[in-house]
Amino acid sequence: MIKLDGINRHILRELTRDGRISNLELADRVGLSASACLRRVQELERAGVISGYRAVLNPPALGIGFVAYIGVGLGEHTKAAQEGFERALQRAPEVVECHNITGTIEYLLRVECADLSSYKTFHTEVLGTLPHVTSITSYVVMGSPKDMRA
Repeated sequence: MIKLDGINRHILRELTRDGRISNLELADRVGLSASACLRRVQELERAGVISGYRAVLNPPALGIGFVAYIGVGLGEHTKAAQEGFERALQRAPEVVECHNITGTIEYLLRVECADLSSYKTFHTEVLGTLPHVTSITSYVVMGSPKDMRA
């Protein structure tokens, strides 16, 4: 397990803000030499603390104007029911996140669509047709004042 000291935490904060920052700029921001900074970043990668880098996309530029979180309850609490549900969601491009959770429902989904009409189609023709689904509760995102997903 890697030691997450103040410098490593600072490196992680800076990389979270800008994963394309040059090593030289990163080293300057965290107060290290370029070689020491590169060693720390490589160590964080090897240890699995940094698992990858990705592009942050602009949903409206992609035609996505509707985002909702969906609570889904299943009527059957078997491994087969859960695996079937999860397999079906792998084929649904509207579902960008799927979390198996505890509580009164089994799943929390993040769904992104072009608009309300396309969400209704997804709700009716995808979620509404899956076996074992007994409840669907939609929470429409009206704004995201803080969103740290990369």
